[in-house]
Amino acid sequence: MSLSIAVHQLSFEEGKRGNLYKIISHLENSTQYLNIFPEYCMGVPLTGLTKNFVQENAESIDGEFVSKIVSKSRERGNAVIFTTYLREGSEVYNAAILAEKGHVKAIYKKIHLFDAFGYKESEIFSPGEDIVVVGLGDFILGLAICFDLRFPEIFRAMAYKGANMFIVPSGWYRGQYKVEQWKALTTSRAHENVSFLIAVDQTSPFFIGHSIMVSPYGVIVKQLGEEESCVSLQVDLRDVVDARKVIPSIALSKPKLYMKFYNSLVDKFEV
Repeated sequence: MSLSIAVHQLSFEEGKRGNLYKIISHLENSTQYLNIFPEYCMGVPLTGLTKNFVQENAESIDGEFVSKIVSKSRERGNAVIFTTYLREGSEVYNAAILAEKGHVKAIYKKIHLFDAFGYKESEIFSPGEDIVVVGLGDFILGLAICFDLRFPEIFRAMAYKGANMFIVPSGWYRGQYKVEQWKALTTSRAHENVSFLIAVDQTSPFFIGHSIMVSPYGVIVKQLGEEESCVSLQVDLRDVVDARKVIPSIALSKPKLYMKFYNSLVDKFEV
């Protein structure tokens, strides 16, 4: 009932090909089953992420970037969660992909685009519209990306669909109180859903690092610093089962009642 995980806290700069082989190299050297990488794996230029850069680098699911990483998971007999600028027709999504042993098992398209702190990610990507919950071993994973952490509704929705571990590739931008917000949000999303949460962040020059692994009790199990680093951990499903017996907040919640509240507000908000 356990799963071995490697967290790869890395920095991805402008060269897509170099970033691809950085991921490949880490997969080749990993002995853990599930390998998790940050947001923006295709890279961020030193001048910042732009629509032109994303349009020039975006690929379909069959493109070289995704295909080579998926093939490496087949070769290594393991699983990997990474991110890509995913082109589908005229749309480009900020997407997280789960591949296991050479097969794409899930694609999550970031729902909440980062239109805050002076950034406007909605000018670069199209938003996704579906939550993603997928089985891996004995666990049921819920996928989210970075800014999604500020929206507890999708984490609760994933928990209702059975998720007991959240994986959150991130590019959490630096700024005043951003480390404090990162810790508060990750621990809250884990504890309120009595689930594991692993959030893997990029590092300098734009991002804070501090990749974090949180228990179902909202306790930080492991945390990295600001530099590039990798860490391994073992998670056990029995920890979720035991915690949910002590804190049955999912079982005691009242989604039908909450929907009444939401429906009464529908005219006041653009949904």
